[in-house]
Amino acid sequence: MWKYRGQERPPFAEKPGRGQESVWDYPRPPAILVDQRRIEVRLEDLVIADSSQNYRILETASPPTFYIPPHSVRVQLLEPCPGNSLCEWKGVADYWTLKHRSSLLQSIGWSYPSPNPPFEAIAGYFSFYPAVVECFVDGERVRPQPGEFYGGWVTNEIVGPFKGAPGTGQW
Repeated sequence: MWKYRGQERPPFAEKPGRGQESVWDYPRPPAILVDQRRIEVRLEDLVIADSSQNYRILETASPPTFYIPPHSVRVQLLEPCPGNSLCEWKGVADYWTLKHRSSLLQSIGWSYPSPNPPFEAIAGYFSFYPAVVECFVDGERVRPQPGEFYGGWVTNEIVGPFKGAPGTGQW
């Protein structure tokens, strides 16, 4: 299905500027990298996670997702959401929402309890939807990846276009 797998940037891809990355240079299957920048996740004044010991997963055509270790997440604020999904690379994901937030019934994030190789390092780590909660990378407010399902983190360091936007289904 995928014509582009990170070996060659397609002609429609934006050209990265100085200090930027193109999501079209990211590999398929994805890469997992240690990332020590400060990651913060909040909902208004409620801090949900704060860490500098993270993983960043890079996959062709998608903004990166950041995975935060459970010891840096206020897990007592979370409760499981019904359902799960299957990533062809990482395996089965579980979903999480905030406890005691009757106005917020949707999932705010996900985790992989037993990810497939080579993603075992993110077992139990959390990632969050920047369309639902406020996510920051070294103080920069993250913008959500287009589309209803995806959880990529769009920052000034990356260029697209990104999977999930209208018309991207034929990639």
